[in-house]
Amino acid sequence: QMADPFLYDTGERSHYGCLGHEVQIDYLKAYICRPSFSTDKAVIVVHDVFGWRFPDIRYIVDLIAGHGYITICPDFFKGTEPWKSTDHWPDFPDWMKNHDPMKVDREADVVLKYLKEQCGAKKIGIVGFSWGGMAVHHLMLKNPQLTAGVSLYGRIIRDSDERYSLLNPTFFIFGEKDHTISLDQIFLLEDKLKQYCKVPYKIKVYPGQVHGFAQLKPEDMKPDDKPYIEEARRDMIDWIKMFV
Repeated sequence: QMADPFLYDTGERSHYGCLGHEVQIDYLKAYICRPSFSTDKAVIVVHDVFGWRFPDIRYIVDLIAGHGYITICPDFFKGTEPWKSTDHWPDFPDWMKNHDPMKVDREADVVLKYLKEQCGAKKIGIVGFSWGGMAVHHLMLKNPQLTAGVSLYGRIIRDSDERYSLLNPTFFIFGEKDHTISLDQIFLLEDKLKQYCKVPYKIKVYPGQVHGFAQLKPEDMKPDDKPYIEEARRDMIDWIKMFV
């Protein structure tokens, strides 16, 4: 029985006024934010278990758009209920069965098509948090259209050595104090990538940080964590800028 992994209190969050707007893409709703100038570069953001409407994720979408990317967060839960902080933790495994981060290929294709045909995107990266980090790891093994990926504290699935043959550059961000992902797992990931991965990759562990640390809005950060949160975001953006 795991402790509740969401160490940040999702109830006590400041309100966030978004810069983007919602769109309908085929059967998916999505939140999109565009930079102030025209660009052919885009980033897909994959939300965590709290879904595409969660203020922290919209803040991240706006942040990435501010760096010059058409940035979009589709509803990967396809209109079903996201996990809520009031839900009961013992029900989480059942909820996960119906929200499998490895079953995101169709949604990714719909969004890629939209970005290319409707937004004129030529290079597209992807960034995902927690549940979304797992989805990014999966998609970077499967979808060559994604130029680069950043997986933030996605649990590491070790079902086969095929999980390390990444198609394009991928950056894995972890918190040192994340009790859903042990440092042993991270070291193993590093070993396996050294063995099997043919493209640039990077793994970085941020001191003292818990699960979910990198998506906090400025007013919700603790002063001790702030430098690491800002560093993780800079690193995330730098990776995208290097390859997308």
